Amino acid sequence: MRFLPSAEQREFARALDGLLTASDTPAVARAWAAGDHKPGRALWGRLAEAGVFGLAVSARHGGMGLLPAELTVAFTELGRHVVPGPLVETVAAAAFLERLDTGAAAEWLPRIAAGEALVSLCADGPYALDADAADAVLVVEGDTVRRAEGHGPAQASLDPARRLFRPRGGTVLARGPAVTAAAAHALDIARLATAAQSLGLGRALLAQTVSHVTRRTQFGVPIGSFQAVKHRLADILIALEFAQPLVHGAAPALAAGASSAGREVAAAKVAAGEAGHAAARTALQLHGALGYTEEPALSLWTRKARPLRDAWGTPAECRRRVLAG
Repeated sequence: MRFLPSAEQREFARALDGLLTASDTPAVARAWAAGDHKPGRALWGRLAEAGVFGLAVSARHGGMGLLPAELTVAFTELGRHVVPGPLVETVAAAAFLERLDTGAAAEWLPRIAAGEALVSLCADGPYALDADAADAVLVVEGDTVRRAEGHGPAQASLDPARRLFRPRGGTVLARGPAVTAAAAHALDIARLATAAQSLGLGRALLAQTVSHVTRRTQFGVPIGSFQAVKHRLADILIALEFAQPLVHGAAPALAAGASSAGREVAAAKVAAGEAGHAAARTALQLHGALGYTEEPALSLWTRKARPLRDAWGTPAECRRRVLAG
């Protein structure tokens, strides 16, 4: 089994990296956190043109089919560049609608693939991410799915760019075992995409921290020359290197519908989430007082690490999934 991205996938990653670098994603994230969705929607459209959302939509609905390996590559770059919005929720909603295959699928999937619709799927707790910006909020409760008709006020969030809302009311779209099965499939897609985001986030934090410790001096030498600093950074690199094959290895298992896919995705989620969170803690410490303020762009990455670690399954929940067999 091949865990490394192919040449085409690496080229896809480079193209997304160039697109996102040119888009000034830190400014987009700050605007999104302030409630200004215009720059984020514009970037969303460019990502759709690059094919990101079509990776979770079948060809009959205007996409390229569910391609977990390519989704992993894409979401690693989205995490590396702290792109805001219900990215994971939208691809999870696409996977849910594809599996459920109701009238809502024909209505929403072509729009998702084209980047014309943001859809927030709420199936992992009481909150819908970015419900104020979403064109539709799908709420799964047990064996029932409904489209919410509104939402409450924004809730406090550790990451200002992850805006949380309680959905209200709505029209029932479907009931029964098919909803439960589709939601379980969407959960695996969401966990894999979130794991990839955490991996990209951790890589970005490590790169920023290495750059900082080679510039900042103490006692006349760069602090990166201190043994304790080297050890901290080496620990983060090892954690990220350990998580990467788990993330890339879970994708083909999910694509093949293997019975072990859920466990492999959960293991990848734990490893990548913990590595990203550790990278954020190390970045805060080694940046000193600067790491704890909102003015530097570093805060956009550090404040996202823990929410990503816990979204779509906390480490404890994912470990239980692994042990359940």
